[in-house]
Amino acid sequence: MTDLCKGRVVVVTGAGRGIGRAHALAFAAEGASVVVNDVGVAIDGSNASAGPAQDVVDEIVAMGGRAVANTDDVADWAGAGRLIDTALSEFGSLDVLVNNAGFLRDRMLANLAEDEWDAVIRVHLKGHFAPLRHAVAYWRAEHKAGRAVNARIVNTSSGAGLQGSVGQGNYAAAKAGIAGLTLVAASEFASYGVTVNAIAPAARTRMTENAFAEDMAAPADGFDAMAPENISPLVVWLGSTQSAAVTGRVFEVEGGVIGVAQGWRHGPSVDNGSRWEPSHVGAAVEKLLASAETPVPVYGAR
Repeated sequence: MTDLCKGRVVVVTGAGRGIGRAHALAFAAEGASVVVNDVGVAIDGSNASAGPAQDVVDEIVAMGGRAVANTDDVADWAGAGRLIDTALSEFGSLDVLVNNAGFLRDRMLANLAEDEWDAVIRVHLKGHFAPLRHAVAYWRAEHKAGRAVNARIVNTSSGAGLQGSVGQGNYAAAKAGIAGLTLVAASEFASYGVTVNAIAPAARTRMTENAFAEDMAAPADGFDAMAPENISPLVVWLGSTQSAAVTGRVFEVEGGVIGVAQGWRHGPSVDNGSRWEPSHVGAAVEKLLASAETPVPVYGAR
């Protein structure tokens, strides 16, 4: 290891299992002090437990690192505040926030219940905003006090948010919102010394084992392209001081592949010079679509 994040204080949400756990261990291996946040729920958000967060803390301490557990609900305003306060009270500062927590309640939109929509939007989208908001309040105060800030936020979107995913309308909407939130936060926080980026990862986790069952099995030997640990090197680098010039980006990462997602942008257009007649719109749209790029298919579409 290279001590890439030596002396930095990192909060990782949803860090008790899967990708979040891999992030927490990877940051600790690079010298960071880590707040391991996890409410310890099942994949659908039920049955909270402090066990997963503490287990990861114990792993970090056993390897000679510094870590503390936090079991606050990141989508609860006061809980998100306590999470950030944990970093400040335990380690004296905060340098990196990795928003990773989430769960699934998959269902086709025609069958999706209101509470299933609300729960997923809450944990993913508000669960990103609330910690982000409390963290930037600290960094803005530091900046205004004349103290140098070299802080990082890494959000977690998804291919479902970038392309859509059949049977995951609530999850896809939340993850698309996270990508948009990332762009706005990157612009607004730049003057405080804070960069904001997002990842869209693909790896073997509790949340993906049903959607990508045929790809989930670990190989008997060789490189395991679906291991959660493959995602963390990019996140650790984004959390380091080396990434200061990178902000407002969404990175796709899977196995040994890192890519930059290119999202919504202005495409072909036509100016009528005056208000359109409805009967003339169809021909114009046909010409626009003929010259536009073909959309990437929605995951699971037939």
